[in-house]
Amino acid sequence: MRWGVIRGFGAAIVCVAASVCWADQPTTRPSDEIAVSECLVIKPVGRYGRSAVHVDAIEARIVAGTWMTPKEGDTVALPDGTLRTWETAKAGEDGWIRPQGAGGGYASASIASSTERVMLLDASGHSMAYVNGEPRTGDPYEGGYVVLPVLLHQGQNELLFSCGRGGFRAKLTPPSAGAVFNTQDCTLPDFVAGEREKKLGAVIVMNATRQPTTGLAVRAWFKPEDTVVTRLPELLSVSMRKIAFEIPAPAEAAEPGPLSLNLELVRVEGNGDEGKVLDRATVPVRLRKPEQTRKLTFRSSIDGSVQYYALNPAQTGEKSAGAPAMFLTLHGAGVEAIGQADAYAAKSWGHIVAPTNRRPFGFDWEEWGRLDAMEVLDLAAKQLQTDPQRTYLTGHSMGGHGVWQVGATFPDRFAAIAPSAGWISFWSYTGAGRLGDGTPVERMVGRASAPSDTLKLIRNYNRYGVYILHGEKDDNVPVEQARTMVKHLARFHSDFAYYERPGAGHWWGNECVDWPPLFEFLRQHTRVAAKDVLHVAFATASPGVSARCDWASIESQIRFLKTSTIDLRFDPATGAVAGETRNVARLALDLGAFKPAKGEARVSVELDGEKKIEGIPWPAGERLWLGRDGGTWAVQGPPPTTVKRPHRCGLFKDAFRNGVMFVYGTKGRPEENAWAFAKSRYDAEVFWCRGNASVEVLADVDFDRSRSGDRNVILYGNADTNAAWKSLLAASPVQVRRGEVTVDRKKLTGEDLACLFVRPIPDSDEACVGVISGSGPAGMRLTERLPYFLSGVGYPDCTVLGPEMLTGASKGLRGAGFFGNDWSVEGGDFAWAEDQEQAETSEEGG
Repeated sequence: MRWGVIRGFGAAIVCVAASVCWADQPTTRPSDEIAVSECLVIKPVGRYGRSAVHVDAIEARIVAGTWMTPKEGDTVALPDGTLRTWETAKAGEDGWIRPQGAGGGYASASIASSTERVMLLDASGHSMAYVNGEPRTGDPYEGGYVVLPVLLHQGQNELLFSCGRGGFRAKLTPPSAGAVFNTQDCTLPDFVAGEREKKLGAVIVMNATRQPTTGLAVRAWFKPEDTVVTRLPELLSVSMRKIAFEIPAPAEAAEPGPLSLNLELVRVEGNGDEGKVLDRATVPVRLRKPEQTRKLTFRSSIDGSVQYYALNPAQTGEKSAGAPAMFLTLHGAGVEAIGQADAYAAKSWGHIVAPTNRRPFGFDWEEWGRLDAMEVLDLAAKQLQTDPQRTYLTGHSMGGHGVWQVGATFPDRFAAIAPSAGWISFWSYTGAGRLGDGTPVERMVGRASAPSDTLKLIRNYNRYGVYILHGEKDDNVPVEQARTMVKHLARFHSDFAYYERPGAGHWWGNECVDWPPLFEFLRQHTRVAAKDVLHVAFATASPGVSARCDWASIESQIRFLKTSTIDLRFDPATGAVAGETRNVARLALDLGAFKPAKGEARVSVELDGEKKIEGIPWPAGERLWLGRDGGTWAVQGPPPTTVKRPHRCGLFKDAFRNGVMFVYGTKGRPEENAWAFAKSRYDAEVFWCRGNASVEVLADVDFDRSRSGDRNVILYGNADTNAAWKSLLAASPVQVRRGEVTVDRKKLTGEDLACLFVRPIPDSDEACVGVISGSGPAGMRLTERLPYFLSGVGYPDCTVLGPEMLTGASKGLRGAGFFGNDWSVEGGDFAWAEDQEQAETSEEGG
């Protein structure tokens, strides 16, 4: 049976027959559970890795609409002609199916149901799953918290698992009500004895019905008389969302230690059943002493989700002069932020602050992990009133990589950095391949990963002291990573130290992070006061990632995602700015720290050996704008809000922030609408699983541009299928309709094209819209598993893909590029595969 409009699978192997009818609040019995105890498995059928494109012979069939549920002995041909065979595998006593050599392969299981009903899929170890053709997030890190409502049809239902690391487990259980908690993944604060303020928490609520659910609330209390009620937003049908709720402070008489927080999921409106309790749970919360480590929750500006950071507070017994220092410490892979903070002994002269990277694995402290680190840095500095001149960055393993990355990206924020067991980049550590050395289109896509290239920004480390710590026998992050950085730093840096622990492995106790000589090195460093910074040397991969260092900002580039540099000096006695720039189209100078106290001040500018610009009045607002006018530097006014600026600069993935919401199309054909709903739900799940996100997902008919304000939007569909297209993208040079993708004057035809792009929202100075689109059902399905939530994988402002990707990787790259600083195609930088093919044909003919 092929996928139809409903995209259901046909039958393969019956693992367990199911016969329980779902009701609004059934009684759950042990026999109701369906365990995936037997399935068909197949060894790897593709190539993945940390890349914008991948190969997958099974996904190729899914995209083409030719997928058929396998039978034992069926084969799949790989692009190189190799055959893979479907074989039976059974679960062990622990419920895990661990077929040898299946890492990166698939498992197909069939479930029989006597009626259509919603069940809860509890699975782990897989990278994703198709449930009757609909993509659902996996649990690749085996966190154990991925439980999803799924719809089973009457008859046979197929679960197709992408096996990820090899082994997986899965079972289905009936929900106890139409809406229920999943408390396996709560974000909860710690309270401090004596505090009386309410705090934020987050808990997963699952909608196990086939209709959107409204009118729900969470009640939370330690004592019934202190109950706090939080109204919940609408929940999509057959979905989950991690939702924020308020928590009352514990009673003043409570003693420090573990507390039990009571939660109820209740209906507060509708059908006369107000007050009905749908689910109950009790979750642990800690009451801490003021001097103890603790978790502090906050609402993130990225997506409105509740995140936390961990604090190991400065000791109060020994007072240091002035405000306390801050040590921003980044955890390693698989480590919780609170565990990172607990690894340190409290310091007398500063607070230890550990952000989360949005998850223990998260984003390797890049992209949303980097945003989390900087969001916490700003929040903690304000809450704790720390000394900005004594802010330090340190971390271990993946966190050591984060130190190299964050430190190079924001060099003016730290007085010193100290990576421990840190790796340099994905390319140096994981062996990830690059697209940058191939065809023009491959090189264009490869540029989108430039912010991950740590070594391109290495001279930014000159801004502060660097202490490097590594174990000689590290079997996880080879010591060559540290030695390589030492060799690079030795060529130009005058203030770094390196200690290689003899005989030590990757983790040799808390001293890996809490190393006394490291902290002594930090103590000896402070940031230079703003008024004393007269020389700024800075590099950035993109102003959209990092634009500013001290008093100079690279506002836009000539060639996008090529490294831009400035080397500028300011003479406060004469008001002269002089220096060199590379790949900079617009520059802003913030001179407020240097304005003379008396007299009429003037500024002169001499850049790149050009004629000096003299007699410039001191700028109003203290900011001087300079731009290239006909290739020559000239004084300009503030740029219009319609051009690219650091906060809205492009790269497709950048749209997933700024209070982002997902809007799916409902105006297409049934198959197109089903894809848009399933894909938007899937992306929300993946962003939650990988990044602890909580994204509002709504239909196009419910989207109101007049109410969305300056929030970013991710739009699913095309101009023919999504009603929000007109209000957001009517003037866009990229248009996607059934059968075609048009990028300015370039037109590509066919119903199997996928297109990702980002545009500014026309009536907003801040917001942008990211588009996940296809020219038909096949093109839409081609977007389903593009890895844009995987750190280090970049997509330019616009990328067009064909199904050839799934058999030939980069052969599927039809075109890609960056819009110009005016957001035009003409002023931008694009490459097209057909142009390259025509050029090659012309050369052969010549």
